[in-house]
Amino acid sequence: MVTLSRKLSGHLTDREARFLALAAATLPPSLGDVLEIGSFKGKSTTVLAKSVALSGGNRVVAVDPLTLPCATDPSIDCAESLPNLFWETLEANGVRHLVEFHQLRSEELALTWDRPLRLLWIDGDHSYRGVTADIDNFAHHLRVGSVVAFHDVLHGCEGPIRAFCERVLLSPAFGLCGVCGSIGWAQYVGRASNSDSYASRKLALYRKLSRLIPFVALGRSPHSLLYKVMRSFVPHGNLDPSAWKAEIESLAIERGG
Repeated sequence: MVTLSRKLSGHLTDREARFLALAAATLPPSLGDVLEIGSFKGKSTTVLAKSVALSGGNRVVAVDPLTLPCATDPSIDCAESLPNLFWETLEANGVRHLVEFHQLRSEELALTWDRPLRLLWIDGDHSYRGVTADIDNFAHHLRVGSVVAFHDVLHGCEGPIRAFCERVLLSPAFGLCGVCGSIGWAQYVGRASNSDSYASRKLALYRKLSRLIPFVALGRSPHSLLYKVMRSFVPHGNLDPSAWKAEIESLAIERGG
């Protein structure tokens, strides 16, 4: 999957592509759909689609208005060709038939969305309003054992890091959590009786991440030496696939699944 990712145009690192592939292939299709918010040129869409197919799933749902410029790509000059670039990527990699695509804003899709989700991948509007709207609009479709993942929590954008800290790490509805590359992720536990057992892990990660919020919220440069030093204290290395899979699946075992 990493070899494939390197051939595609987009913002995912190798480490992040591995994480998405692992999540899409590990989480059982019986939990619901995989929903991608923010597709750009189709890099993560392709990674997710191929991984879902390998795991026995049948599709990935993606939503993006495919309009430019945007906050994360303010200077990219391919506004008119972006829809074609997206479809060409899917076609060239043989996954077009595996993707249910909605060319509109995520809040529009949320108005009619009524399916459960096993993986919610949030990589759309990176403003605080945009990211909080995405998690607020779709979190209630997660099922116990599902995973939510936010891109760019460590890349100097206010929305992803604040929403991940406030809506996920401070919520009793989420348990296992971590950061891989710049992806912040957590497992949905709902009202699981053992949700308190994850509190110390979430609190430790929250304390490290929350120190970075003033930099992005107040417009201070995320490229400053102080920001980089503080960011280095946030564990965000590669995951051990076997260990992660076992840890994620343990919730189902504890609940008798």
